[in-house]
Order: sequence, then structure tokens, then C-alpha cells
Amino acid sequence: MTSTADTTGDNRVAQIHEALTGVMDPEIHRPITELGMVDDVSIDADGTARVQVLVTIEGCPMRDRIERETAEATATVPGLSRVEVSTSAMSEEQRRELTARLRQGRRQIPFNQAGSLTRVYAISSGKGGVGKSTVTANLAAAMAADGLRVGVIDADIHGFSMPGMFGITDQPTKVSDLLMPPEAHGVAVMSIGMFVPEGQAVVWRGPKMHRAIEQFASDVFWGDLDVLLLDLPPGTGDVAISVAQLLPGAKMVVVTTPQQSAAAVAERVGSLASSTEQEIAGVVENMAGLTLPDGSVMDVFGTGGGDRVAATLAESVGHDVPVLGRVGLDPALREGADQGVPLVVSAPESPTATSLRGIARSLVHTPRGLGGMKLPLSVSRS
Repeated sequence: MTSTADTTGDNRVAQIHEALTGVMDPEIHRPITELGMVDDVSIDADGTARVQVLVTIEGCPMRDRIERETAEATATVPGLSRVEVSTSAMSEEQRRELTARLRQGRRQIPFNQAGSLTRVYAISSGKGGVGKSTVTANLAAAMAADGLRVGVIDADIHGFSMPGMFGITDQPTKVSDLLMPPEAHGVAVMSIGMFVPEGQAVVWRGPKMHRAIEQFASDVFWGDLDVLLLDLPPGTGDVAISVAQLLPGAKMVVVTTPQQSAAAVAERVGSLASSTEQEIAGVVENMAGLTLPDGSVMDVFGTGGGDRVAATLAESVGHDVPVLGRVGLDPALREGADQGVPLVVSAPESPTATSLRGIARSLVHTPRGLGGMKLPLSVSRS
């Protein structure tokens, strides 16, 4: 990238470049200066600053925002009479260079790399209908509201639901062979539902679903995530096995209802965790009770299912499995999923949202760190 010399002889061009380090690409979450998006900066004799910015694609949905924030940052430099910002699309070669920079020169699943500090949780259930996807969406939104950088992979290929639960209608932006995930409520989301026409079924067998999960993990630019959640399909089939193979560090969170029969089915997840050597982070008991107008609680689906699942799973995997929390049966939770606004966003102080926020915080209560990791060391002798 080039910069036109400052015709006034001062250092305002350098000051503009410095100011632009604070402008972040909304999708990649890195400074536009670091991404090579500042193509040219010049200052006319009358003090007009002209900034040429490269956007990733011709129809970039964030073009207006990038232009606005670039103009605002440039205007902070003293001594300018006017600011003009123009944008153009990167060439194919520039997009390849950007992709190589983001991939750090190689294709990989970043969450498996040595030194990755991203916590990965696979949200699973023994059967459908227990509210696993609703729990996933609310946990992700709760973590994002606490200031964490969160991503969600909708691994339920046949029964995808994350785009609707987050109110996402945009497709990912494609930069060369890398995808930028859409965001909503502070959460980056990737789902096969973003590519499938409404009402059309995904008719795929195991190998193709495995490939889709692999691409979501490796061909999407997630950035520096604190937490990645995967919404798994119910049961212990192909996708659950693929996730264990592709993301071996993922911990399982098992969602069940208080109903004893549902709990018995959820216990089968323990056999999968044992065979794949995955750790189970805990159990979430959903639909734990309906609060009536008089304040009493009706146990629509019984009681004790979460405790039973946790105890059985602990015996199966050989380590303690806590009940992370209990979430009440709340119509507002379903309404939020239908409207694309998680309850923890629309009514964060409600009892149900408070329970979900407590579960989210219990999963990430330990600060990210390097404890237990093997660090590259060398000895220098003089």
C-alpha cells in the first residue's frame, strides 16, 4: 500500500495513519491499518485530507460504517480543513494476501493450535425438545454481554436454528476462501441455515456433515474468541463424533429436563464422552418449573432429572459433573427465540435470564491464562 507525500511538509499524513489505527474492520475486528485497507493518504494544499480505503468486496455491507469511522478518526488530526474518504474493492490478489495474513500462512483449526486460549463447549442433549438450542443462544448472548468475544457454530446441520434465534438474515461475507461470520447481540454466528433457501431441507449424510463442521471451524475467521459454543444435534450420532474428532479440546455441556425419562436418555451422552475422551463441563436442567401468578411453582416435567444425569455422568466419566444451573419453564424464553432476541438481552434481570447468566458465568469464571500449557523455552548462554 502507498501513501502520497504530504505537500505541506509537516507530519499530518503520519498523524492520520496513527489515528486510523483506531478504526476497526467491523467483521474482522482488527485495525484497518493492520489489514492493509488504507490504500492512500494525501493532503491538498488547502488542507483537504483525502483517504482511500479498500473494502474486502464490492458489495461490502459495512462500507458506510468504515467510511464514517475513517472520516471521524481522520478529522481528529489538527490542521485539516476538510476530510474526504473514498472506498474501492480489493483486487483478487489483495484479497488473497489478506486471507493469507488472517490464516497466518496456513489452513488450520485455530482452536486446536498450541497456545489457543479459546474455551470450546459443545452443547448437547440426549434427545430433542429439551431446549438445547435456546440455552445455547442465551448462554452465548449472556457471555457477550459480560464483555467476552463469543462465537457460535450451529452444528445441528439438519435442524439448524441459530440464525433465527439471533435474528440474523445476512449471509457471511466471503474474502477469497475465508468467511466472515455475521454478528448479532455481540455474538459471531455460523450456520448452514445462512446458505439454504427458506423451507428447503438439508439432505446430507455423515461425511458431508463432517466436512461442513470442519469448514465452519477452519474456513471462518473467528478472530480471538474467548468462548466458542457448538449447538449439537440431539443424540450421539455422526456430528457429535465429528466434533470430538475435529475439536478434541471441546468440553460437553449436557442439557436435560427434570423428567426422568429424558434424564435416562441424556445419560447416554456419558458413553460418548468416555469413548471420545471428552470432559463433561456440567449439566443444565431446563424447563425446571413454571412459576404461576400466585408465586407457586408447578413442576410440569417433574423434578430431579438434572441431579440424576450429573450423578450418572460422573460415574461414567470418572470425574465430578456439576449441575451448572436450573432454568425455569418461561414463555418469554420461547418468545425471545422466535423474535431473534435472546431473553438475556431483552429482559436481563428476569429470573430466567438471571439463571442463564449464572450458568454462563460458571462456565467462564476462571480467567484465560497459560496455566498448564507447555511454553516454548530456550536457553541462551553467554
